[in-house]
Amino acid sequence: MKITASALSLNVAEPTTSAQFLIDHFGFAEDMSADGFISLTRPDAGFNIIYLRTGLSTFKPATIAGSAGQGLLVVLIVEDIDKEYERVRSEGVPIVTPIETEPWGERYFQAVDPNGIIIQLVQWV
Repeated sequence: MKITASALSLNVAEPTTSAQFLIDHFGFAEDMSADGFISLTRPDAGFNIIYLRTGLSTFKPATIAGSAGQGLLVVLIVEDIDKEYERVRSEGVPIVTPIETEPWGERYFQAVDPNGIIIQLVQWV
């Protein structure tokens, strides 16, 4: 098997608000979109983030077509967590967990998008 690309697909009530949040605050760009579907890219991320509107009939299997978010973290590893924290805070992004450092060397903070998706920025120290 050869993997040619990777994506994370999330079901949310309002795909455009989550997409705009990543565009405005985390440097993603729209790759493609259609009704109820937006794919975002960032050349250095290594994957696309796709937002699907909850309730789309094309979502399979239908038995798991609920909203994303419960227990989900979208993690982005960065070089300077303190700089990113100050930048994001100054932009008014809702921070749900201020900077913490775990004993194993993970320094991180968490923000929340308009659909309740947690975006976690991490720096390994």
